[in-house]
Amino acid sequence: MSNMHSNTKPQQLDLTVVLPTYNEKKNIQILIPQLEKLLTTKTTYTFEILVVDDNSPDGTAAAAKQLSKKYKNIRVLTRTQNEGLGAALIDAYNHAKGDRILSMDSDLAFSLDDVITLLHKLDEGYDLVVGSRHDKLGGYEKTNPRIYLKYAISKLGNTFTQHFLKLPVHDFSLNFRVIRKEMWKRIDVKEKLNTMLLEMIVRTRQQSGKITSIPVTFKDRIYGESKMKLHKQAPIFLKKVLEFGLHERFSK
Repeated sequence: MSNMHSNTKPQQLDLTVVLPTYNEKKNIQILIPQLEKLLTTKTTYTFEILVVDDNSPDGTAAAAKQLSKKYKNIRVLTRTQNEGLGAALIDAYNHAKGDRILSMDSDLAFSLDDVITLLHKLDEGYDLVVGSRHDKLGGYEKTNPRIYLKYAISKLGNTFTQHFLKLPVHDFSLNFRVIRKEMWKRIDVKEKLNTMLLEMIVRTRQQSGKITSIPVTFKDRIYGESKMKLHKQAPIFLKKVLEFGLHERFSK
């Protein structure tokens, strides 16, 4: 279940930026003004920012609605059930008004220059462009041994996924990507957890979509806590990789 707060009239836009949130009040108060400035000065797109909030107790949704009064192009989708990142993204993508849908984490982990690179790459004729921490030119900030371990597991898992599924992507688990709305409408994505990010890539290939990735820099968060529980997510992700890969092999 979800409900929408909106200051905008229904219209078709060039771009929707989707920000999934749970207890990210401090981060979105920094990120949204940065995105507004970036997209206003570095692009000619008409755009909206769609915050999809999983009922954060810290007032994230209220902070987004307050920013909406200033910028007039922010919508807040408040979800009453926390079903996982995939469920939140599917909800938001289905509500998006933009011809391009760009989603990114709200924790200030990404360089805003990479947002522009993603958009430019899509406009070269791709249907889906995925940001990659594990590309040769990508970056993954490793500030302590715990994060280095997360990096190593992520690198290993994504390398296996790329070879097993034979896809032109180095990073399947990162929520930093842009897809054409027409392609989104064609793929039937159902995964409610982080595995939705993998499923989106697999389904796009099944629809003969053009997919590529760009190297991005991934920084450790400053404010708030990570929601990613790698020890829980990694086995689920691996199981889905095997499911998708074996299904494609046997269906041929």
